[in-house]
Amino acid sequence: MLTETGLAALVASAVAANITVATAESLTGGMVAATLIQVPGASGMFQGGVIAYQNELKERLLGVSPALLESRGAVDPEVAAAMALGACSAAGSRVGISTTGVAGPEPHQGKDVGHVYIGVALDGETQSYEYHFGGDREMIRVQATQEAISLLEQVIKAAGEQKL
Repeated sequence: MLTETGLAALVASAVAANITVATAESLTGGMVAATLIQVPGASGMFQGGVIAYQNELKERLLGVSPALLESRGAVDPEVAAAMALGACSAAGSRVGISTTGVAGPEPHQGKDVGHVYIGVALDGETQSYEYHFGGDREMIRVQATQEAISLLEQVIKAAGEQKL
């Protein structure tokens, strides 16, 4: 995971590049947002977050298509991408990061424990990433948070370099 210094650098880079960030979390239940806002000055880049554990909230607050959730389930790359885009829309941010997956202890909707998708949106473009984490429920959630922060760092760096 990023160190406190690394997190501070991430926040400073986002602020310097005028990049705003929002989160949409299911699996991590707010851990990504909590990690970001522990940094002094995070208010210069972090707009807010939505914890949408239930599909109804993914639909209502993040604009995820009910048909998509019905056909694919919540643990899906398209759902992760839609959640990230929904975070941007809900918060008026340039970057959205989302987490969805199965923390356990039991598989869910045909997906194994540790199966996670993280979605990233930047200026309306989305990408999702698939992971298979090991360990118990807490370890899976922590690993997903670490990866989400790592992806966010990469997006902020790339966007800052492009002077978007």
